[in-house]
Amino acid sequence: MSIESPAMHNNQPMVEMSGVGKSYGTHRVLQEFNLAVFPSEVVSLIGPSGSGKTTALRCINFLETYDEGTVRIKGEPVGYAVDARGVRRPQSRKELAQVRRPTTMVFQQFNLWPHMTALENVVAPLVLGRGMARDAAQRKARAVLERVGLGAKTESYPAKLSGGQQQRVGIARALSVDPEVMLLDEPTSALDPELVGEVLDVINELAAEGMTMVMVTHEMDFAYEVSSRIVFMEAGQIVEAGSREILRAPATDRLKQFLTPRRRRLPAALDAA
Repeated sequence: MSIESPAMHNNQPMVEMSGVGKSYGTHRVLQEFNLAVFPSEVVSLIGPSGSGKTTALRCINFLETYDEGTVRIKGEPVGYAVDARGVRRPQSRKELAQVRRPTTMVFQQFNLWPHMTALENVVAPLVLGRGMARDAAQRKARAVLERVGLGAKTESYPAKLSGGQQQRVGIARALSVDPEVMLLDEPTSALDPELVGEVLDVINELAAEGMTMVMVTHEMDFAYEVSSRIVFMEAGQIVEAGSREILRAPATDRLKQFLTPRRRRLPAALDAA
């Protein structure tokens, strides 16, 4: 199944996955996976645990290798290059870093350095990864922390921050590199329920500003609110995909079955459908 946004065919995809396959030994994780994500789209990957959502997300920036197919960011192949003889070879670290540059990742478990303040957690990738001067990096870090509502927490260490605040530091760190595509791997799954809203508010604001995002989530109500398209996966394949309205009126029995125990987490409008 090839999943594209028909209204955006005149634009080059920001992310394109074509025939991507991935196995762990004999276990097939992704099978002929195809996905195109266009500028300013928010595409949510949903599905049961083990369906391949996170693997697909991580293949986009080659945090996970893939066995077959092609992944491209802004038209450039990711992970592998084809030499003059037509032979596929792994990209060098320098090549990979260059093609990854438009993307950034927000992780499920925050991945903050515990010995660094919120400010330093954002500064470090700018200095070490982008070669920015420390003074400029600190100014940039303060600005993005302010943007996610943490301007008063710059000198706080992760242990002194709530889970929602830690994840907002992670989002600030991701934003600091001025990405064109944000990849979010279940950004709220490690949070207590009362902390989810503050993170979702930030993501919703980014979507409203036109940030291109690919997000793995179990938050069906939020997926409905923020997504341009929703992709339902199972067993490494796309079972159903379309606008957010597939959550209101699923076409496949499998998506209907998946949504049934989650109806209480969907907007009231969906419950009435």
